Amino acid sequence: QVDVVESGGGLVQPGDSLRLSCVVSGVSLDYYAIGWYRQAPGKKRERVSCMRPADGATEYVDSVKGRFTLSGADAPNTSYLQMTNLKPEDTAIYYCGVHAYVCPETTQYDYWGRGTQVTVSS
Repeated sequence: QVDVVESGGGLVQPGDSLRLSCVVSGVSLDYYAIGWYRQAPGKKRERVSCMRPADGATEYVDSVKGRFTLSGADAPNTSYLQMTNLKPEDTAIYYCGVHAYVCPETTQYDYWGRGTQVTVSS
């Protein structure tokens, strides 16, 4: 059984930081890419970031480059999305997912969690 559990969301003000956590069980991050996508109300899902297992290379959507950092394996089967300088447009439900061998070109991961809400508002 594969479980993906996100945590760390919350309500913050513009310019604040948050760190989202993703704990995965049932698969090895040595072979699965781990990433995040988000969905804001009334909008389509958007890829945020993903880390490849083969070389640890990380990709980001343009809107978060320089502000978000995805780290992997800080703890066994745990990954973190460090978000800084948050903006109101970052408000969304953030989902963590894992995908065999490569980062998916869409938001269709093999396994994903239930999401954690991030709200950025003054």
